[in-house]
Amino acid sequence: MIDAKLASKSHPDHQTIVNISSQISCGGKELVIIGGPCAVESWEQMETVAQKLSAAPVQALRGGVFKPRTSPYAFQGMGEEGLKILAQVRSRYRIPVVTEVMSVSQIEMVAACADMLQVGSRNMHNFDLLKALGKAGKPVLLKRGLAATVEEFLMAAEYILSHGNPHVVLCERGIRSFDRYTRNVLDLGAVAAVKQITHLPIIVDPSHALGKRELVAPLARAAIACGADGLIIECHPEPEKSVSDARQALSLEDMVDLVRSLKPVAASVGRSISEQIGVGFKPTPICLTVENNSLLTPASVQRR
Repeated sequence: MIDAKLASKSHPDHQTIVNISSQISCGGKELVIIGGPCAVESWEQMETVAQKLSAAPVQALRGGVFKPRTSPYAFQGMGEEGLKILAQVRSRYRIPVVTEVMSVSQIEMVAACADMLQVGSRNMHNFDLLKALGKAGKPVLLKRGLAATVEEFLMAAEYILSHGNPHVVLCERGIRSFDRYTRNVLDLGAVAAVKQITHLPIIVDPSHALGKRELVAPLARAAIACGADGLIIECHPEPEKSVSDARQALSLEDMVDLVRSLKPVAASVGRSISEQIGVGFKPTPICLTVENNSLLTPASVQRR
């Protein structure tokens, strides 16, 4: 028995629905699809992504601005300048934004610009960060550690819940294995198990699990078939030119086709994909500037 008092189901029908925005939620009958590039690179890039995915429909936009990379010489993200770009895209297209926070010191500035704060795989065991996110007042997307057991995964969520934040969405993104053909091994068995153990929603990230764009679509469909509450998928206007994880990124056209292909799969398991994209969503139009730590309206963010 997993000693996750707050994360465990109290009865078979116990299910938490996490509101990402006033119109978009995760954990109900409607699936949530989150799409976007691994990293924010420019205003033009993110505007193109938002414009194209709005018609898919994709319900939330992802884009990393603080990037934990294996090599210290790899692109680390645009930081606060990237947050300003996300804030303007969020406001213009009325689409919720999901982005990663890597440290306690980043929480306030990221929370001012994003609707959901992501904890990356490498930070699943960063307990100080998890505790602080429990007090942040924003939904949290918690990714499974690259070698974490299901129990460790749920106990990480317990840290956030036990510090006051009930709005946690789990994310299966693959675990490390001996087989190097795929980037990781997508553990869909864990998704099915988690749905039985916890009331928290769980989505799947096939992009990081597989590392090869041609494998993303079939595993995305399998994830929905086995009970996942949604997907987070990397896509890019020019995948081969992506500054981060280019090999696993879908083109925007392929992303739209994938979302369309999910509809009959969702229907077969009693789920659906919302046709709405940020309808009625009214973001708080603020973001921190880089220069003087003051507040800036998205309309004043300049195109790069």
